[in-house]
Amino acid sequence: MYSNPAQWRRLRTRVLVNGESMRSVAKCEGMSRNTLKRLLALDAPPRYRRANMLTKAPAEQTGPPRAPKRSDIELQRWKDWLYSVEGDNSGSDPLGAELAQQSGHARKLVLAAMARKGGFSERAIAEHLALARGTVRTRLAAFRVGGVSALLERKPRPRKADDPLFISALFALLHEPPALSGYNRTTWRLADLQESLARRGASVSKGVIRQAIQAAGFKWRSAKVVLTSTDPEYREKLDHVQSVLSNLADDERFFSIDEFGPFAVKAKPGRLLAAPGEYPSVPQWQKSKGWLILTAALELSRNRVTHFYSRAKNTQEMTKMAELLIEEYRDVRTVYLSWDAASWHMSKELLAFIEKHNANGLGLPKLELVPLPASAQFLNVIESVFSGMARAIIHSSDYPSVDAARAAIDRYFADRNRHFAKHPKRAGSKIWGKERTAATFDPSNNCKDAAYR
Repeated sequence: MYSNPAQWRRLRTRVLVNGESMRSVAKCEGMSRNTLKRLLALDAPPRYRRANMLTKAPAEQTGPPRAPKRSDIELQRWKDWLYSVEGDNSGSDPLGAELAQQSGHARKLVLAAMARKGGFSERAIAEHLALARGTVRTRLAAFRVGGVSALLERKPRPRKADDPLFISALFALLHEPPALSGYNRTTWRLADLQESLARRGASVSKGVIRQAIQAAGFKWRSAKVVLTSTDPEYREKLDHVQSVLSNLADDERFFSIDEFGPFAVKAKPGRLLAAPGEYPSVPQWQKSKGWLILTAALELSRNRVTHFYSRAKNTQEMTKMAELLIEEYRDVRTVYLSWDAASWHMSKELLAFIEKHNANGLGLPKLELVPLPASAQFLNVIESVFSGMARAIIHSSDYPSVDAARAAIDRYFADRNRHFAKHPKRAGSKIWGKERTAATFDPSNNCKDAAYR
């Protein structure tokens, strides 16, 4: 027999407290199960006695025999029940079969369910298995409702990287130049982002920040081009855009304007379903059937797109767009035009046209410019619409002619406008559900997809 007190405590803890099987413990300790059973039956480790050692005769007990304590009775009952569970190899009980496959905490939960069926109270189960009484209560309630799967089901822990408030704060910060937060750098570092977020009340680790950025589809090498604006007046321009949008009246319209292209009409690569053994390919060298430049304006409050095709990106095309919007929305009071900082968007000729139009009046809507910060394409909401259109009808396409490509684009925007005229809310299952982000102005949005062309 083993008389080491430390070993005796370890064996009892592994079997009686941790709920490990006697078979696995005996095999690990290198002893027989019968020896282990005898050790577990003793309240104290056995001691060796020398043959020549004088022992005192036990004092004769006087009076009636002492009744065993209630706790000793409960412990002995638990031992007997645990021995019977370990010795039952019939496999008739589903919980018994599950017990043989589990270990650690999961094994304790299965033992708890079996002990409850065996008549033990929740208090006794928690005490013998070293579990919290709340854990025993909630897990047994789950077992009664959903069986073994519910008993062993782990509650998913919420990830900070998936918190919408944290994601919004992170990308709102990423879109600002680091200099606005006091860092003499041109690009963000994880350490700087962590420190800036902590000052704004969002204390997170670098790993959480990295997970959120990667989940959004961005990498550090693209952050220099796509995520960060270098405009020193970034906050002032952003605040002005948000102020206009927040105070937009019913007789006012706000437009996000940009160009898509030029892009060649030819076989385009993209993601598509392929049969087993089929590897789709697109010729590297192919003759173009022509090319297109799409100029479009997205009205934010009603999600309506106005578009036409251009031969160049210049001031004349922007003037044409302004005239088209004036004619289409002649019943409103003010039309706000918002675009990026391209040179032809802010030319003297265009500004002169707007000034002349506003001076003449003639009952037509007034034109107001609300420019976006420089290098801030991620704020241009129509980029999100362009991204969805490209994913839906440009990727994996091979239109026979320029006219066929135009017809597909016209139909896409006609269907989109018709749907949003009937259903003001977005429908995620529609073809424009492929848009990278919601078509709403938000400084934490990443409307421009660097790979959408």
